[in-house]
Amino acid sequence: MRKLDHPLLPYLFLLPACGIVGMFVIYPALQAIALSFTSFNMITPPAFAGLANYRTLWEDPFFWSALRNTLLYLALVVPVLVTLPIFLAMLVNRALPGITLFRAALYLPAITSLVISGLIWKWVYEEKGILNYFLLATGLTDNPVAFLTDPAHALFSVMAVTVWGGMGYYMVIYLAGLQSIPRHLYEVAEVEGVSKWQQTLHITIPLLKPSVAVVTVMSSISAMKVFEEVYVMTQGGPLDSSKTLVYYIYQSAFEEFDMGYASAIGVVLFGITLVFSLINLRLLGRKA
Repeated sequence: MRKLDHPLLPYLFLLPACGIVGMFVIYPALQAIALSFTSFNMITPPAFAGLANYRTLWEDPFFWSALRNTLLYLALVVPVLVTLPIFLAMLVNRALPGITLFRAALYLPAITSLVISGLIWKWVYEEKGILNYFLLATGLTDNPVAFLTDPAHALFSVMAVTVWGGMGYYMVIYLAGLQSIPRHLYEVAEVEGVSKWQQTLHITIPLLKPSVAVVTVMSSISAMKVFEEVYVMTQGGPLDSSKTLVYYIYQSAFEEFDMGYASAIGVVLFGITLVFSLINLRLLGRKA
């Protein structure tokens, strides 16, 4: 049988995947960049507008408010999703009866539709919902908390849903990393009298750095493009206190029909996400 060793053969196998990525990712991205320099309302043909959309964006207070909310989302959600799943993974990385069922229960929110999760949590957060009932019954508060209708609470309430939904997913990534760590390292540490905490600090955490890098980048991208939770639970309110960049893109494109302006916001969001991802990879690469 003749050996297939042509140098172009690997690229031939990659061609279908590259075609799909080009068709559904690269081409739409390039089209969005092109539309950001036009005035386009989806009725009349696009008209070249130069940098007009970007000048409008620079002077738009709603854009800066959405950007501030998005960066706050990034700053608060990502550290939680990077650290807490590590301890969850360590908790379920044990050969105990029923541990598979426990892992499945923790992973369940990750495979639940965000729309369904948002509707469930919207009911939980209501002034007569189960969470306020618990707070009132335990005496932690004297009056119902307006989790979704108070500008001081709305964004943080949506953040909690994002954390709840992502914990199980990132736990699985860390669990795979934990199970790839050679067991003999822990055995040697135990013989030397190293405590469990020191084993975690000097063996587990350093060897999980590749997984930490993946989770950091993925959770950062997820936090920057949060939409479903906001759409279902608050619609960006009250008083735009929970409006994020992606939700503002949706409003500009499908409520105001200004596709050119929405594309300009999308290009800015892409640039910010790319910068944060490169910074994360660079910093974690240096520490590895």
